This record gives sequence, structure tokens and C-alpha cells, in this order.
Amino acid sequence: METTAELKDVLLVGFGAVGAIYSLILKRSGKARVTVVARSNYSTIEREGMHIKSGKYGDIPSWRPDRLCKSISDALDRQYSYVVVCSKYVPEVSPTPEILKPLLLPPYTETYPQPTYVLLQNGLNVEKDLYSALKTVTKDTEKPRILSSAVWIGTNLIAENVVQHNDFDRLAVGVYRPGDTTTTANTLAEQSLLDDFGSLISAGGGVVSAVPEIQRVKFHKNFWNLLFCSYTTLTRSPVTAIFRRQNVEGTIPAPYVADVTADLVEKHVVPNLYAVLKEALAVGRAMGWDEEALPASLVESTIANTKRLHMMPDNKHKASMLLDIEQGKPLEVEAIVGEVVRMAQEKGVDVPRIETLYALLLIVQNQILRVRRER
Repeated sequence: METTAELKDVLLVGFGAVGAIYSLILKRSGKARVTVVARSNYSTIEREGMHIKSGKYGDIPSWRPDRLCKSISDALDRQYSYVVVCSKYVPEVSPTPEILKPLLLPPYTETYPQPTYVLLQNGLNVEKDLYSALKTVTKDTEKPRILSSAVWIGTNLIAENVVQHNDFDRLAVGVYRPGDTTTTANTLAEQSLLDDFGSLISAGGGVVSAVPEIQRVKFHKNFWNLLFCSYTTLTRSPVTAIFRRQNVEGTIPAPYVADVTADLVEKHVVPNLYAVLKEALAVGRAMGWDEEALPASLVESTIANTKRLHMMPDNKHKASMLLDIEQGKPLEVEAIVGEVVRMAQEKGVDVPRIETLYALLLIVQNQILRVRRER
């Protein structure tokens, strides 16, 4: 049993669906003392706790971390080994350095060394602005320590303090190296850091792997978000509206593909799904990831696995971006779609379908931001 003195202090920022599950995992480890910053839902969590309904970790009403804070400023009383960022990456609204600003300024920088930042955020190049900010506060002899990640998890925040989680979570973590997309081996120091953080996750019951090429893994994972977050958000329909046929035996919950136009969906929509991912694959090739690193079969497997899961009548999952638009929240457009467009432009790759998705999502995002500003 770990003693209090041996516990690592971990600050987790963003107490939504992903943040709730990973704060639970960290606390379950017995190796971490977990402070959570819950900004928008602080009052409800303080009063009632978080109700976690997990097929893996159980039904836990009124769950609480070791400490709950309303803001990062309220959590500056100690040195942290890790700051885990679970807030969505929406730089046009809240850049990560702005969210973490109290940690990057005196008196905190004069009192404590900088922690290792762990970004559990969707999308690509989410580390850049934080790395630049950290360069201004770390000593010349030190490099900013950022662990980036790819998170596979089925979890939704279904109420302000209610999280629904299936029986699956998987985390890949790697050291962020600016401009490096092809390194295939960690240094001893990098591996030690990854093993240390990974031990907290695995001890808490989570599945975690340390990888040297995290940018490739994130690009791989972004295939799903790029395609299905875009389609579901623009149509305001979950993935089942593409793949679940009405004539499946038994009672089929909505939404599904109505028989009257099901053949048209199959003829026109599904080929377009493949075309979008083939464009993404071309961008990956231009980034230097060959068949071994980024197999062409990823196009087929992404769509086939999604179809298999979302044909099932009991599948109620909604993509995170679809949930955001339903709730009038800003979307992760730039990290998930915009970065792919910019990478394609930098490498001279033609991606007309992805550019179209980006253009349409920019209109949607613009109107969400307009409404929020006018409130």
C-alpha cells in the first residue's frame, strides 16, 4: 500500500467524460493524489459528485477526486508531477496556454518546477502552442516535457454530472518532439518518463502503451474522427444513420437508414466515406509514413469496424463533435479537420473532399461562436 508521502500529485484539467474516467483511473491506482479542475460543472460536482456509470469500473454514484477546484488558480498550492489536460482543443476559443496560464506565470513558476504535461486531446498538432509557451518559462538547459496521446474510449457526458462509459478504454502515449514525425525509438529518459506515467494508468485498471511515434498513432486515430465526426456533425445524425438498416430483425431504434432511400445511401454515401479516407491516407504518405507505418488497409478497416459496431440495435454512441453541436458548444474543427488540410497544403497533396468538409464545418463553427458571443 502506497503511503501518502509516496503519492504523486496529479492535476487533471477538464472534468467531462474523458476527464472523469481518467481521474477515476488515476485515483484507483493508489499511486496518485488527484486534484481535478472542473470549470463549467464545479458547483454540481461539489454538491453531488460525479455519477460514473461504467461497464468496466462499475456504477459509482457521487464519485469525487481527492480535491476538486473551480479553477487552476485555486490549485497552485503544490508541485505536480503531471498535469493531465482533458479539455477539448479549440484554439480559436481557449488556447491551451491560456487555459493553463496560472501554471505558466509567477508566482507558480518561481515556486515550483514545471510538471510534465499530458494532453488527452483529440486531433493533430495540439501540442504546438503549449510547447512554445513552455519554452518561455523553462530554463535554457531544459526541454518542455509534453506527453501526447491517442485515446480510444466509449464515454459520453449524458448530464452535467453523469458519465456513461462502456467496457473499453485504451491509451497510447508518447513524448512530443517538435517537427518529428518519424522517430521510431525512445531515449532511455523518454522511456522512463513514459513508463512512470503509464504505471499510474495501468495500476488503476486502464490499458496503456508507450509508443515512440505518437504523431503517427494520432494521425492513425484521427482517421475515424476526421470522417465520422465531420459527417455526423454536418448531418446532425449519429453513425447509425449511415449503417443501421431498418429491415434488420427485431425492433430497431432510431435513427436508422429508412428502406426507401437505403440503396441511395449505400450507392452514394459509402463510396464517399472511402474517398475521404483515401485522401487522408495520401496525406499520411506525404508525411513520411509508409505502408508498414500506415497501412492502406486502414481505410477499409476503419469503415468496416465502424459499420459492424453501429449496425447493432443497442449502439447508442454519439461522436463527441455531434454531442457538442447538439449542446451548442464550440467544435474541435481545427485539430481534427483543419490540421489535415494544412498538412496537405504543406505537402502539396490534393484533398478536395476533406477541404469541403472543413469549409462546411467552418460555417457551423462560426455560427456557434456568433451565438455564444451574442448571449
